[in-house]
Amino acid sequence: MSLPSVLSVAATDATLHTVAADVYTVSIGRIGAIVSALIGLLGSVGGGLALARTSGRGRVLTWTRRNGSVTALLAGSLAVAIGAAVAATAEGGLGTGNGLGGAYVAILLGLAAVLLGGLARSRTRPGTGTGTGTA
Repeated sequence: MSLPSVLSVAATDATLHTVAADVYTVSIGRIGAIVSALIGLLGSVGGGLALARTSGRGRVLTWTRRNGSVTALLAGSLAVAIGAAVAATAEGGLGTGNGLGGAYVAILLGLAAVLLGGLARSRTRPGTGTGTGTA
C-alpha cells in the first residue's frame, strides 16, 4: 500500500468519526443537562428536608416543612422530563460533549426527588386524624 492511499483512507476514516467537543464548549445539550440536574438536586434536597421534618425556626425551613414534598414532586418531574429530552436528542455517546452524562445524572436526581417527595407527601401529619396511627 502506498503512502497516498494510506493518507486517503485515513482522511476518509477521520470524516466518519465525530470529534468530541472541547472542554470549554458550551452546547445546548450541556446547558439543558446542567439546568435539569440542578432542578433535580433542588427537588431532592427539598424532599429530604420535608421527609426529615426539620425542626428549625427559620423561614426557609418552615417553608420547606410545609411545601417541600410538593416542590420535590414538581422539580423531580421537571428534571426527569428535561433530562430525558436531552438524552433523546444527544448525538454521539458519553464523552462527546453533548450533555448525555449530565442528562443521566439529572434523570437519577429527578427520580430520587420524586421518590422523596412521594414519601414525604404520604406521611401522616400530626393532628389531621388521618392514617393508622394510635389515638
